[in-house]
Amino acid sequence: MREAQTVDLTNCDREPIQIPGSIQAHGCLIACDHAGAEVRRFSANAAEMLAIPGLTAGARLEEIFGRELAHTLRNAIATAGDPARPALRHGMELPDGNRFDVAVHVHDAGAIMEFEPVTATNDQPLEVARMLISRIRNIRNVEQLLERSSRLIHALLGYDRVMIYRFEEDGSGQVISEHKRRDLESFKGQYFPASDIPKQARVLYLKNTIRVISDARDVRVAILPEQEEREHPLDLSFAHLRSVSSVHCEYLRNMGVAASMSISIVVDGDLWGLIACHHYSPKTLSMPQRIAAETFGEFFSLHLAALLQKQVVEKNREVRVALDRFLQVASHHADIRDLLRTSLGEFGEMLACDGMGLWLGGVWTSTGAAPSAEQAVELVELRGEASAGRTWWTDQISADLPGSTISPADICGVLAIPLSQRSRDYLYFFRRELVQTLNWAGNPEKSYESGPLGDRLTPRKSFAIWKEAVHNRAQPWSEADREVAEVIRGVLVEIVLHHNELMADERGKADVRQRMLNEELNHRVKNILSVIKSLIGRPVDTQQGLDTYIASLKGRVQALSLAHDQIVRSGDGGFLRDLLQAELQPYQAGDRQILLQGPSVWLDARSFSVMALVLHEMATNAAKYGGLSLSGGNLSVRWQKGEAGECEIWWSENGGPAVTAPVRTGFGSVLIGRSISYELGGHSRIDYAPTGLQGYFCIPSKHVQAESENEEAQSVEAAADGHEQGQPDLSDVELLLVEDQMLIAADVEMILAEHGLQKVTTAPSAAEALRRLEKLTPHLAILDVNLGSGTSLPVAQELLSRNIPFMFATGYSDRSTIPEHLDVPVLRKPYESSVLIRAIGRVLAGRQGNA
Repeated sequence: MREAQTVDLTNCDREPIQIPGSIQAHGCLIACDHAGAEVRRFSANAAEMLAIPGLTAGARLEEIFGRELAHTLRNAIATAGDPARPALRHGMELPDGNRFDVAVHVHDAGAIMEFEPVTATNDQPLEVARMLISRIRNIRNVEQLLERSSRLIHALLGYDRVMIYRFEEDGSGQVISEHKRRDLESFKGQYFPASDIPKQARVLYLKNTIRVISDARDVRVAILPEQEEREHPLDLSFAHLRSVSSVHCEYLRNMGVAASMSISIVVDGDLWGLIACHHYSPKTLSMPQRIAAETFGEFFSLHLAALLQKQVVEKNREVRVALDRFLQVASHHADIRDLLRTSLGEFGEMLACDGMGLWLGGVWTSTGAAPSAEQAVELVELRGEASAGRTWWTDQISADLPGSTISPADICGVLAIPLSQRSRDYLYFFRRELVQTLNWAGNPEKSYESGPLGDRLTPRKSFAIWKEAVHNRAQPWSEADREVAEVIRGVLVEIVLHHNELMADERGKADVRQRMLNEELNHRVKNILSVIKSLIGRPVDTQQGLDTYIASLKGRVQALSLAHDQIVRSGDGGFLRDLLQAELQPYQAGDRQILLQGPSVWLDARSFSVMALVLHEMATNAAKYGGLSLSGGNLSVRWQKGEAGECEIWWSENGGPAVTAPVRTGFGSVLIGRSISYELGGHSRIDYAPTGLQGYFCIPSKHVQAESENEEAQSVEAAADGHEQGQPDLSDVELLLVEDQMLIAADVEMILAEHGLQKVTTAPSAAEALRRLEKLTPHLAILDVNLGSGTSLPVAQELLSRNIPFMFATGYSDRSTIPEHLDVPVLRKPYESSVLIRAIGRVLAGRQGNA
């Protein structure tokens, strides 16, 4: 028998939320035996909602529903094999004429039937889910997937706020994507403590991947009979109508939230995060909408898992390429131990760390933030035997290795890679203490407040930023870090084994050598396939044309081919001017200006191949986003020999769009920023000046030979590749969009957001648009001509009277639906990104000209 108990701060983590004894009030519930013969439990509102007078436990389904409906419900029970996938019967008509959506699942030796009144909606769950999935299936970037999905869910379900929430390793979470009503404060980037979602709730999120709360006022309907429910509570783990913890409802009400929905994001069987929706008035989600959201959430989880795995694969590919270079060097090096000791810096580039150490043959070698030799001996002694030839790691050395004398102020994180199965030789990666100042959404510690139910857990009354410093802990070693470590371990074990074999009896180890050669061949073939896959399958802008994509792919392949040829030849090299002209040749047309100025400088093979890749990335970026992307833009490249014989190169762009530093670092940025220092021992610098990108590259003298000190200058005029003007600044533009199709409106909002226009007010009808215009004065408007039951012409007349420019949008091929006296621009549907942005730029420019 279950004992009643008050939920407070000492036991809320153990609250039996799966057996609450009640349901939410927007539906009703009937539980029967596994065969569907007779009623065992029912919600207190079932008799009234289903018009079944005198409903009691023990009643037979035929008595309360009639033979035909009872047969239909039993068939549903028979097909409900997985409780997480209930059998659905949409629009069942009961004897009194009312229609209900019914979900049936079998759990805990019984069948549970949930009835929800059919709402006045034409939603088709499969069609809506299919349309949503089609908008994210081709996304190849995690950040874009997160941003677009929150927008789509917001458009589909109409919640005031949609957030995508990711769990950290310690159970806390962060809002990493958000789309909301414009007057609400933003939660994006804020952290929430692990205690906000207790572990028993996380278990249910894995069982039942969608959770809807229609009214946070916590209106509950009891399960009857009461005596039976007290003694043997009904398990509602898979019931969508299950009532919610009172503690959680308090939490929502203290935020002003009246209704919510969450969709579980499950990656590789673990709860990766949630799609969390908030509404600031009660909101009941229809069953078709819920099914569409659940289906979308499952596809989103699968797609996210694939993209996350792709990131890991790409990182591993880069590491394998670097290790392949190391293998080439090792194959010609007589002393492998000396090579490993002098190559610590190269391994540090493969995995983010603050320092490295190598314990090899009883000798300690270190670089960066690393323990002393005496402390290194401690590491070997404390973990050497326990690791048994396996990679091991910690992000809190003071807790995991209490016997160590290494101070957390110096080192907190350690990742150790064994170099063989028997010896105690290790390659170490170290990380310093990471003092994280986290933007907690309120105090992460549980707070107490005396309320009508006594001392209870209450959520924060506001979302003021709470600062918490995490001490004595390093940045955790992620799964991707550990996979990279395993790749490094595999190669180093091969190298050390190969070195040992050379020192041993060749005849006795011929079979081992043959196995090594086979593994090496397999390793190299995989590298080649990975390079081909990364070139062809790298993320493509969905607005980019096929011709543009093919040209970009050919350019990258050509640059890599040039670099590969130079490495294979291992000699000669080439002139810097020839390399620049080859890379800039595609942009030498029209009125763009390209100036090349400097002496005749010969680069050896190594520097020529590195600069081929760097200059290709610089030229491509200039043509896409910089000084060569607009008509009248210009690029100047100057170079000279320094006093020490080094070659200095200055890259200067002007006349392009305003420049801002990128928010994330891609492969191209890493290549530009690190390849010269890594490969040549030189250095590089990129400055994102507002007027144009400025670059500086220095190639050491050992890679440079000057044939002539006479400076030459060359300039070429180039066309702007068909661009009439630069990208207009839309950040302060207020736009009214009148569009009755929800998903089309969401697509337009995403296009505008990608081009900097964030202030968009959307109205689905002429009447709604006129109400919005009572308080709104937009800079321009886009009006869909036909709005289903009417047109947008009344809105057009209002805009004309207020001298607000606007454009019509139509799917018709002519202007037959537009009155002749309205001489305004017309956009053809479906919308095309570049056409839409150019049209907005022309309208805004015309308005400024008439001002």
